[in-house]
Amino acid sequence: MDRHIPMHALPEEIQKMSPEEKVCKYCGVSYLILHEFKAMEEKVKAMEKEMKFYQGSVEREKRLQEKLRSLSQDFEQYKIDNESKTESKKYFRFKLRLEAEHFQIKELMSNGQHSLTEPYIGL
Repeated sequence: MDRHIPMHALPEEIQKMSPEEKVCKYCGVSYLILHEFKAMEEKVKAMEKEMKFYQGSVEREKRLQEKLRSLSQDFEQYKIDNESKTESKKYFRFKLRLEAEHFQIKELMSNGQHSLTEPYIGL
């Protein structure tokens, strides 16, 4: 912890006082330490406020990590689902095209325009 250095020097009459005059006769603590004590109290209050912020940050960090993990899992599942849907769409389009070609061949055969011996290239 930094030591507090007063901005203004003590008045000359206080500086000339003997140590017995500046010290509590009961406990031996200097009367002049009060200023330093008040400055330390302010620092402690600021540190307590900062500690409260950091206490909450650990909990927030845990929640955010869990949310990120969950979102990552959801994203991976969506990618898998999307790939599956894309494959299903490709299969469905291919099946429709085959059915359409089959229908065209049947039409041509029923009209007598195509025989089974002739090659048919439709895809």
